[in-house]
Amino acid sequence: MMQQILRDMFVDPELLAELNEEQRQILFYKIRQEQVRRWTECESQEGSWESPQTKERDENRKSVQWLQGKDGEVWVWVMGDAPEDKPYEVIIKELMEERARRQAQLEAQELWRKKEEEIKQKFRNAIAKEKARLVAGKWKEEAEDRKAAKQEEERIREKLKKQEEEERQREEEEIRRAEEKRAKELYMSLEQEQKKSEQRDKEWEEQLRRSKAADKEMTRKARWARDEYKRQSLRAIEKGHVAGLSGHFQKQSHRRHSTFIEPSASPLSSNEVKPRPSLQRAEPPLYRRRQSRRHSTTATQPLMDSPAWLRTPRPSSRELVILWFTEEQKPKQAGHERNGNAIAPWFHGIISREDSERLLMNSAEGSFLVRVSERIWGYTLSYRTASGFKHFLIDASGDYYSFLGVDQNRHATLADLIDFHKEEVITTTGKELLLEACMRTGPSVDFGGLFP
Repeated sequence: MMQQILRDMFVDPELLAELNEEQRQILFYKIRQEQVRRWTECESQEGSWESPQTKERDENRKSVQWLQGKDGEVWVWVMGDAPEDKPYEVIIKELMEERARRQAQLEAQELWRKKEEEIKQKFRNAIAKEKARLVAGKWKEEAEDRKAAKQEEERIREKLKKQEEEERQREEEEIRRAEEKRAKELYMSLEQEQKKSEQRDKEWEEQLRRSKAADKEMTRKARWARDEYKRQSLRAIEKGHVAGLSGHFQKQSHRRHSTFIEPSASPLSSNEVKPRPSLQRAEPPLYRRRQSRRHSTTATQPLMDSPAWLRTPRPSSRELVILWFTEEQKPKQAGHERNGNAIAPWFHGIISREDSERLLMNSAEGSFLVRVSERIWGYTLSYRTASGFKHFLIDASGDYYSFLGVDQNRHATLADLIDFHKEEVITTTGKELLLEACMRTGPSVDFGGLFP
C-alpha cells in the first residue's frame, strides 16, 4: 500500500480520513522524501544535458555591483534618519497637504471656468434681449429720442456690467471657500487612508508572523516524523521483528501454506467448495504455490481446480473482504493467539468504527481492539486514550503486517505486532501502549461472517 501511494503520489481522501495526525505527518514526510529524490534525479539529468555554450553565456551576463560606504559595507540611505532630514511623519503630512491642495486647486479652477462661462453667457443673453427691446421700441421713435435711447442703453449696459462684476466677486469668494473646504476634506480623507494603510501593514505583519510560526511547527513535525521513523526502525531491528528479511519467516510462511493445502486432501473435506456470488474470479490461482510431485494425487486435485479470486487495489464490498480473509488470512492464523488455535480476545472481526468506539467507551485508557478494515486490505487497531479514541490502519496486503504511515516495522503475524506494541509505544508523542484487550460482548459473536 505504501509503495503504491509513493508511486502515484496520491492518497485517497477516505483513506486519509482514517489516519490520525501522527500517521498523516509521517505519510507526508515519506511523500516529501520521494519528491526530493525525484527532483534530485531530474536535476542531475538536466545538468548533464547543459551545453558548454550555455555556460559561457551565463558567465558573460551583466552583473550588478552595489555602492559601498567608507566602512566597506553596502551604502544604504534611510529617509528621515539623516540629521538634515525631516521626520517621516512630517514628510508624509506635508506630502498629503500638498496633494490635497493641488487637487482642490484643480477642482476650483475647473469650477471657476464653468461659472465664468455661465456668467458671460447670462449677461450676453441679457444684453441681446435688452438691445432687441430697445431697437423694437425706441428706434421707431423720432430722431430726437434716439439719443436718449442710446444714453439709456449705455446706462443699462453700465448697470449690467456692475452687476456682472459683483456676481463675479461673489462667485470667486464662494469658489475660494469651496476650495478651502475641499482641501480640508481631501486632507482628512488622505489621513484616514494613511491610517488604514498602517492598519493593513500591521495585519499583514501579524499574518506573516503566524505563517512563519505555522511553517516552523510543520518543520518540527516533519523532523519528528523522520526521527520517529528512524527510532522505530532501529528498535524493530534490535528486537528482531523485521520479518521481511528473516528466513525464519519464509519457512514459517511455507509451513502455513502447507498446512492450508493438506486438509483439502482428507476425505472429510472432499466436497467441492462453491464460489461465493458477486465475487471476481480469475484463473490460474494467484495465491497458491505450485504442487510438488508428492502432492499430485487425486485427493489434492480439487484444490487446484477450485476457482481463485483476483484481488483489486482496494476492497469494494464486504463479500470481497470476507473472501480475502478466508483465502489469505486464515492460513496465517490472523486473529488467533500466538501459540494456539483460540481466537484472540482483542480480535472483533468486521465491525464499524462507531461500534468499536461504543465498545471502548467504558474501558480504561490503554484498552484496544482489532477489527477488519473495509477500506484497505488489512486491519484497524482502535485504541482508547484519556480524552477519546485513536484508530491506526494495519497494512496486510503483503507477506507481513505493519502500521500504515506510523513506522515500517514488519511483523510476521498479526499477534507479533500486537505483542510488540505491548512493550513499545506506537508513537512517541501519543505514548500508546497496548495494555488491555477490549473483550467481545453479546451472546453470540460471528465476527461479521469471518468464522461461520
